[in-house]
Amino acid sequence: MHEYDKSSKWLIEHHGNAILWLAGIRDLVEWRALQAELVQPRFHPDAFLEARRTGQDNASPYILEMATYAEPRVADQAVRDASLVYLDRGILPEVLVVILSHKRPRRPAHAADLRSEQGWTRLQMTWRTIELWKLPAEELLEAGDVGLIPWVPLCHFDGPPAPIFRRCRERIDRDALPEERENLLVVSQILAGLRYTDERLFQLFGGREAMIESPLLEKLKVEWSRDAAQVAARKSILEVLEARFGPGALELRPDLDAIHDADTLSALNRAAATCTSLKSFRGHLVKVRAGEKHRP
Repeated sequence: MHEYDKSSKWLIEHHGNAILWLAGIRDLVEWRALQAELVQPRFHPDAFLEARRTGQDNASPYILEMATYAEPRVADQAVRDASLVYLDRGILPEVLVVILSHKRPRRPAHAADLRSEQGWTRLQMTWRTIELWKLPAEELLEAGDVGLIPWVPLCHFDGPPAPIFRRCRERIDRDALPEERENLLVVSQILAGLRYTDERLFQLFGGREAMIESPLLEKLKVEWSRDAAQVAARKSILEVLEARFGPGALELRPDLDAIHDADTLSALNRAAATCTSLKSFRGHLVKVRAGEKHRP
């Protein structure tokens, strides 16, 4: 997950109702964030919420996926997320995908149609997708929910951005809980960086000083560093296997991408250097995946 997606996870955990508001749900009675790790810890959604709307006796499950760009992996993740909830709870959740930026223009997926090799089995799935830059910023500003404010710079508005940034800062200063104010300013800066590079705009959210003093940013930096190390480890494993056994090793990329444990990746790196064949390495992967599946 990209750094922008990670910063948005804080918003989901603390203001998940605001994300559902983006999807047009304006009649929530209550909501809460649930544990996102479902069934298999190596596959989990960005957020798992439970929310009850007006007229509902029981709360419904909602899966939220935040994507910096409309990448192909988003559709795979949406299918996995819904399937995991179904396996874990026996009910199909509402799935919402939020695309943050259109800098890499690509038509976002809204559905998937999967078929087994022999055609006996077919899985069709659709979900709700929001392209943030198509939402009117003014509507978010007038909604009265401070949890929506960090998304405003990524939404549609006419004219220069500075007045919008000032209004966002005013809303955060006025309406944010004291313990959330600095985090909202930091997250607003991080997300705004998807669209703007002018440091004068970021100063309206506190600039570098606010970023340096933020405990949230320190936590995010740890996560970004960990993710970067995992990406480097997976790349090293594939490079070693490709050098030893040829381009067929690249077919293992999806299996390696599903592994997020540093010790496991380190062990696989050693296996890549010492295994006698690609088939032998696949055996190591099967054991790893089986171990993760049954890990408490």
